[in-house]
Amino acid sequence: MDAKPYVTIVLPCYNEQDHVIAEVERICGAMDESGYTYELMAVDDHSTDETLARLREAVPRFPNMRIVAFHRNGGSGTVRRIGTQDARGEIVVWTDADMTYPNERIPELVQILEKDPTIDQVVGARTSEQGSHKILRVPAKWFIRKVAERLAGQEIPDLNSGLRAFRRSVSLPYLRLLPPGFSCVTTITLAFLSNQHDVHYVPIEYSKRAGTSKFSFISDAYRYILQVLRMVMYFNPLKVLMPPAIWLVVIALGKGVVDMIRHPFYFPASTVMTFLSGLIIGSLALLADLIVRSRGE
Repeated sequence: MDAKPYVTIVLPCYNEQDHVIAEVERICGAMDESGYTYELMAVDDHSTDETLARLREAVPRFPNMRIVAFHRNGGSGTVRRIGTQDARGEIVVWTDADMTYPNERIPELVQILEKDPTIDQVVGARTSEQGSHKILRVPAKWFIRKVAERLAGQEIPDLNSGLRAFRRSVSLPYLRLLPPGFSCVTTITLAFLSNQHDVHYVPIEYSKRAGTSKFSFISDAYRYILQVLRMVMYFNPLKVLMPPAIWLVVIALGKGVVDMIRHPFYFPASTVMTFLSGLIIGSLALLADLIVRSRGE
């Protein structure tokens, strides 16, 4: 591992003692066969089981594995942000250690980036949903994805897949935007799309996870929705604020015409408030857009 690797694989590990070594074997086996130089950065996010101990025991078997141990739980987003910042490879891969993603296909994602310099990120788009709370997650994720597509202006087959490869140099300006939780993958997707970086999608199978899920539907879904809106507001606030502003003004004008017919030269307070609300929101939209365009990024 003395030479600088071409690929860095960031693997968040939190209470994965029963299968983490099997995942490491799968990743390293695929990368060894691919011929790419690589480092596997296994980051223990302050696990409360034997995950860290088992990783350390396995180090002699996997010379390309580098272990990072957190002294407190920072969340998968924090792990991925710090891992990407510390990565030595030109290409960074994010994946999970819960046996859900086909990590043997990581070299395929890397190869797409290597062969096509116009693509900046390759995402494994899941063709099925195997997570917990499936009945609630499927419609909720579909709705949020459609909102994100509308706001981003393009189709997004999988908004929050945990398996992806991207160019580290392109990602660096956006790492500070990553939240500590699961929505970090959504953030990096929208950051690339909103800044006209090409994102390529590869269909993948998604397996049932090993161990216990760390996903909380209510709290994580709430943060997920907020993060989608926050990212689009950060890069293109007009798409969030201008539509409701225009609708309020149109409704107020239409209601004003009706009010004028029914009560000449009299506008109810509701009509005036609706019109002013539209103007205020529209003004905020223009101001936010001016701030976004004046940022030196």
